[in-house]
This record gives sequence, structure tokens and C-alpha cells, in this order.
Amino acid sequence: MDPLTLGALVGISTILVLFSGVSVGIGLLIVSAVFLMIFDGFGSLELMPELLFGKLDSFALLSIPMFIIMGASISSTKAGADLYEALERWLTRVPGGLVISNLGACAMFAAMSGSSPATCAAIGKMGIPEMLKRGYPATIATGSIAAGGTLGILIPPSITMIVYGIATETSIGRLFLAGVIPGLLLVSLFMAWSIYATWKSGARKDLQQRVYSWKEKFEILPRVIPFLVIIAGVLYSMYGGIATPSETAAVGAMLCLVISIIVYKLLNPKDLWAILRDSTKESVMILFIIAAAGVFSYMLSSLFITQSIAEWISNLDINRWVLMGLINVFLLVAGFFLPPVAVILMVAPILLPVIVTAGFDPIWFAVILTINMEIGLISPPVGLNLYVINGIAPDIPLKTILIGSLPFVACMVIAIILISLFPGIATWLPEVLMGKAI
Repeated sequence: MDPLTLGALVGISTILVLFSGVSVGIGLLIVSAVFLMIFDGFGSLELMPELLFGKLDSFALLSIPMFIIMGASISSTKAGADLYEALERWLTRVPGGLVISNLGACAMFAAMSGSSPATCAAIGKMGIPEMLKRGYPATIATGSIAAGGTLGILIPPSITMIVYGIATETSIGRLFLAGVIPGLLLVSLFMAWSIYATWKSGARKDLQQRVYSWKEKFEILPRVIPFLVIIAGVLYSMYGGIATPSETAAVGAMLCLVISIIVYKLLNPKDLWAILRDSTKESVMILFIIAAAGVFSYMLSSLFITQSIAEWISNLDINRWVLMGLINVFLLVAGFFLPPVAVILMVAPILLPVIVTAGFDPIWFAVILTINMEIGLISPPVGLNLYVINGIAPDIPLKTILIGSLPFVACMVIAIILISLFPGIATWLPEVLMGKAI
């Protein structure tokens, strides 16, 4: 059978298996085993255990459970509420200041947790009721939190970037740095829209603003210091040449646990056990998907599907930016139905040779890919962040949350266009701090 036809058959089969309700990891293993058995014989199945465990034989993978522990320990405390309250006291007089406070809190919380759902839940529990109480429209209140939560997979430390780095053998340190300025760009676009939407809604005159004294503003600052310590500690360890990303993740996890115990009095052994238990479950899930994706990638390569698709796309007589536009549409659609980790692990082996041949930077492409995955997090039918918001604000219809998130989707599309026009937005910081990639 022609490899391209076989590739289409694999793609359709994978979609059908995943839509059947089977978990992503199991689904990838089923598809891989069936096609290897049919086209390479039963003997090829003997390689599957070696491939499965061999994919996990990487020191860089240790950073995933460490960063998950880091996020879980922060999420289990009142850290998100304290961060939100500190920003709210300082920005209350700014037009749309409460929305901006929430977005700023989302950005900072994302920098510590690396998790979009955790960011939505931690900031949304405080932010959404407060915004509604003060007269903000429900669309702005929920949409801003849903969009702000997506920053967790772009702003470092990002588990999505770690997975991309492992799948493409790209420097995780460079990927983390590449997400900083685009992350700040997205925060700025989100804030700009929030201010405009608040003004346009006509609600600004009616918004209730609480006036804080200078004493109240300064007394909350010590609660923010632990966040700054964590971020500074992680960044200094990684980019100061002290530790590798995996070792840095361990530093971040330790700092978060210490702060949770000392500052937030998380002394109950049951609470600490819950953090480790939940972190272990999530880590095992992600690592299993990575291992299964390794088998899936081997199947694609063994049947010459990856090579044939890359060659076919390379031979297309189209402008490279038209090609990138088509890839973006594909990623966007994939992100509507599958979680970011699954999309990256499934498409990276196929797309990486294509984008390199077309002259695109893999580091730059990681940012473009991640923003596409962010859009998927606030778009149906999966739209994980939409359901998280609906869970913490059940009185607000899911339709309202979706309508509120759409303008922020437009902001993400604008960010993709700007980063495409000015690639230095993503590549400048890694090149300045780490030099040009060889």
C-alpha cells in the first residue's frame, strides 16, 4: 500500500479510536499494534515493550512530575487568592482594573504552576464572584479567567514545552525562554481587550470600586514575596548555569512545598499526601502518553509514513507561509478535540522535518503550536477551561462563558500573526541569554 494512503488510514483509525472514549495512551498503543502487526508481522510486536520503556529513559522527563508537584502544592493553598487580592488592591482604580488584576494573577500563577486548569480554578474561585458582585458583565468576568488560564501552557515552566522539547529533541531551556515574551504579549492583548470591553459595555460608570489605603496596599505585599522568590529561584537556577531543567524543577517543587508548609501552614500529613498522590496520578498519565507516543512514532517511521508525508509536503509548490497557514489550521482543529500533550506527541515527529525544510525555526514554531493549543483550551467541543469555569461558576450558562472567551481567541490569533511577522518576539530572548542555536 502507498505510504500516503496508509498514513491517511492511520489518521482516520486514530481519530475513530480516540473518539470511542479510549484514553489517549491506550488508543495510540492499539493503533500502533494493529498496523505494525498487519504490515510488519507479529514479530514487530516484540519491540513494543522496549520502545515503550525506552521512551521513558530520559533524565529530562523528571522535570514533569517535579513541576506538577510545584503546581499542586501552590494550588492546594490560598496562594492564588492572596496573589489576586494583592493585585486587586493596587489596580482597583484602573479602568477594568479588577479584570486586569485577575489576568495579572493568572499570568503569575501560571508561572508557578504551569497548569491551565489549576490557574483557572485558583484565580476564578475568587475573581469571578468578585467581578460579578462589582457589576462586571458575566461574559467579561468568565472569558477573562478562561483565557488567562491558558497562559499556564505558554509561560514557563510549561509542561507542554517540556513535552515538545522531548518529542523534538529541542533545548527545554530555550523553549522556556521563548515563551516569556509571547506570554507577556498575550497578557497585554488580554488586558487591552478587557479595558476596552469594560468601557464599551457601559458598565464602567456603575462598577463598584473599593478604595484601599496605602497601609492596606503595602500590608498585602509580603504575601506576594513568596511568589517572587519561587519565580526568581527557578529562573536563576536554570539560566544561571546552576542546574539543568530537571534539577530546576526539583528546586521549584521544593520551594513550593516549603512555602506551603511554612507560610500557609499546610502541616496536615493528609494534605501533603493528597498533593503527592494527585501529582503522581497526573504524572503517570502524561508519562504513559509520552511512552505510547514513542511507539506510535516508531510505527509511523517503520511504515515510511512520516518520511512520505514530509517529502510530499516539501514537494508542494506553495509559498512557505501558505504552508504554515495550513499547518496552523490543522493544529487549531486538532486542539479542538485533543489535549495539548497528545497533539504535540502525535504531530511533532511529522511536522518537525517539514517546518525545518521550509526554513522555520523549531523554537519559534513551538510558540506558534502552543498558542494554537491555548485556543483549543477555550474552544468547544473539548474546551477544558470552559468546563472548569462552568464548574466554579455553575450559575453562568456555558454559552455565556463561550461568548466571553471568543474575543480572547481573537487576541490569540493576533498574537500568532504578530509572532509570524516578527519572529524575534519568540527567538530574541533565547538567543540573547543562551546564544544562537547550533
